[in-house]
This record gives sequence, C-alpha cells and structure tokens, in this order.
Amino acid sequence: MRIATWNVNSIRSRIDRVEAWLERSDVDVLAIQETKATDAQFPFDRLRALGYEVAHHGLNHWNGVAIISRVGLTDAVPSFADAPAWGDPAVVEARALTATCGGVKVTSVYVPNGRQLEDPHMVYKLAWLAALREDAVRSAEAGETAAIMGDWNIAPQDEDVWSMEYYLDKSHVSPGERAAFQAILDAGFVDVVRPHTSEPGTFTYWDYTRLAFQKRRGMRIDFILGTQPFADRVLGAAIDREERKGKGASDHAPVVVELAD
Repeated sequence: MRIATWNVNSIRSRIDRVEAWLERSDVDVLAIQETKATDAQFPFDRLRALGYEVAHHGLNHWNGVAIISRVGLTDAVPSFADAPAWGDPAVVEARALTATCGGVKVTSVYVPNGRQLEDPHMVYKLAWLAALREDAVRSAEAGETAAIMGDWNIAPQDEDVWSMEYYLDKSHVSPGERAAFQAILDAGFVDVVRPHTSEPGTFTYWDYTRLAFQKRRGMRIDFILGTQPFADRVLGAAIDREERKGKGASDHAPVVVELAD
C-alpha cells in the first residue's frame, strides 16, 4: 500500500495536476492539505471518478484538509479533541481530518503557520500542537497502526532549511516549535521518511518568490509520522521533487511511503 501527503495549495487550482499525479504515482491513500475550499467547492466527483473514496473538511477559502483512498475510507472525523479555536469569532479551523483507510488510521494535518516569533498566531500554533500531542498519545498507547501526516510548518533539524542563519529570527525553527514536534515523536511516533531521504538539501517546500526552487532554497516541513506498528511496515519512502516543477505547481512536493501488506 502506498500512502502519501501533499499540501496542494488550493485543490481547485491544482486539480488537473492532482489527477495526473495520482494516475502516475499509483498512490492508494493521499492526505491533502490547504484545499482552500468549502465542501460545496471541493471536486469530489473528479476524484471519485479515479476510484477514490473522499473525505473533506473545509469551512471557507482558507485551510482545508482531505483524505482520499481506494482501499476503503471509514470513520472520518474532523479535527481532534480539545483543538483550540482561532479568530473573531473564534472557531476551530479546518486543519485536521482523521479516517481509517486499509486498516491504517490516517490523520491529515495542516499545522498553523505561527507567522512571527512574537505573533499571537505562534501561541495558537503551540497550543494546537499540544492538543494534537494528546491525541497522538492516545493512538500510540492503544497500539494503533496510525500515521499523522501533512504540512507541519516546522523544520525540526538544522539541515531542514537551506540556511539556518537566514531563519534564526523567523518561525519554523524556533525552540518552542521544535520541542512541540519532538513531543509528538516522544509520544510514540516515528519519522518514517527521513531514513530513506537523508541526502543534504532534501526539502519538501520552496517559496514561489526569488527563484527559491531553482536556487534550492527550500525547507523540509512536510512529514509522515507513524506509530511503531506503522513504522514496522514501511518498506521505503520518497519525496517527489519533480512535482514541484512546471507551470501551476504547488509550492510543496508530495511525500510518499510504501507499506508492506
């Protein structure tokens, strides 16, 4: 079974590329982030026509997460327990969706950005991750075959950014953010992709501006973290950097893992 995650940065703008990639990659389950669509705007029919069951959680033209599967999709649940709210009026944003696909509990997450180190959105981000950790603890302690995957908006190691000097006073690499990411690992999850993609300069995101992709100025912020039963089934993993190329590409690349039956 092939499971992947991809921040598509607007499913309506990217649906042609998503369809082409699905046909080319032979992926069984895809966790999608930043759909930027309500349920009424989401292209359910086009994905179902490819043989996928679809679950989507989107409230407006921001955020939005989805899971598609051709190996079954049951028990779809938006968000998670005690997720903090944001905004005025405060609402629980469409940033997480969980479903069971082919016997694997899959959670698609679009972690808040944090914006700046002293921004209130950073406080929200850390609170959101703390609540996610409690959900992760429950999965690990129950012995579930589970994966939390998506755009974490965190570069947990120095080599996960093209220049630590550039990012030192910015979000994504701060001690608090990295500690929150590590807390998910400490809860019983494993980064199942890094062992198979350890080459220097391996990134999953490149900004659209200043020729960042061409200059290899990227970040590794998209991850698949799995419980030990999930990690034990991983045969390999890859980052599809080629999908970041060309007209109309997302600024993120898909991340794929191969699981043993």
